[in-house]
Amino acid sequence: MDRQRPYNDLPLLPPRIELETRPVLKRCVTARTALAELRLAGHLIPDQSVLINSIPLLEAKDSSEIENIVTTNDELFREAGLGDGTATPETKEAARYRTALRRGFETIESLPVSTRLATEICRVVTGKDYDVRRTTGTRLQDRRTGDIYYTPPEGEARLREMLANWEKFANDSTELDPLVRMAVLHYQFEAIHPFPDGNGRTGRILNILGLVQDGLLDLPTLYLSRYILENRGAYYRLLGRVTSDAEWEPWILYMLEAVEVTSAWTTRKIRAVKALMDDTVAFVRANAPKLPHAVVELIFTHPYVRISNVVESKIVGREAAAKYLKDLAALGVLEEEKIGRDKIFIHRKYLDVLFSGEHAFEPYRHAGQQPAATHRSRGGK
Repeated sequence: MDRQRPYNDLPLLPPRIELETRPVLKRCVTARTALAELRLAGHLIPDQSVLINSIPLLEAKDSSEIENIVTTNDELFREAGLGDGTATPETKEAARYRTALRRGFETIESLPVSTRLATEICRVVTGKDYDVRRTTGTRLQDRRTGDIYYTPPEGEARLREMLANWEKFANDSTELDPLVRMAVLHYQFEAIHPFPDGNGRTGRILNILGLVQDGLLDLPTLYLSRYILENRGAYYRLLGRVTSDAEWEPWILYMLEAVEVTSAWTTRKIRAVKALMDDTVAFVRANAPKLPHAVVELIFTHPYVRISNVVESKIVGREAAAKYLKDLAALGVLEEEKIGRDKIFIHRKYLDVLFSGEHAFEPYRHAGQQPAATHRSRGGK
């Protein structure tokens, strides 16, 4: 194929080759086992909003970085928690990814994977009122050299025809393993490249929503972009080999490995979060028994917390909210910081657990206790 000409001959789905080869089926077993363990781990934490408020932000940061939209975890969590207008444009753009993922998760039962869902996600991700491309001249280029490595199809009618086929495959090809279908759908969506911008991020959100739709995930907690970011060169190379040589097996195996590796990583992360929650509850109960349990739970859904967050949660009034947050700061559970006239309280130990690759933390020490060994979730890194 000529990389400088629109790929309007992109084959429709399903591919005309055997997708579920022996190596693929073997990898499906281990990937689905890891995914099932992740699904079970999600139920360890009674308040599911703890996970919905955290793992998708990690996913948002790395998925955005794949597209060279760079922020830090700390900046992103601060923006998500405070939204005080001080964030960089890159951080605000990454935060929109989390918003799009959550919105898609809230609507996936009533609005399955489809062109309409993809359009809505793209609009939230980019902050622009995009629709299927009508203009010509879209080229994908190497950022360093400027070389064109792919020219997607063009012409609104042709793009909509391809998207209709993609949507049908997403919802009708039930004979395929859902993980294989996800890999095929992701390639096809990226190859169609239907929107002026935001295609990569939209496609990666659709991966997670598709697994939720297929019942393999209960929550949008698969941190898939972590693997893709760490193996970005292979990601683009294998996508390109499907286009140039119809080499589906290496691409599908890559995506299955991504699911398996990130499922195991996220499972360990969730176990570490649960262990920290238990340790924090026990420490606060021993040292401030009158402090409401609901306030302790809140600092895991709002690691950057204001007094107003406690009040809006209808736990206690403003005066009591201020007292309890200050009590937690005095115990060393929170860090107090002043921004202008406002005070925020930061749950730094929790953020350190989320951001660490070690899934470890130093347990709190009760009065008279010797320093405890560092907690590590099972499975190490």
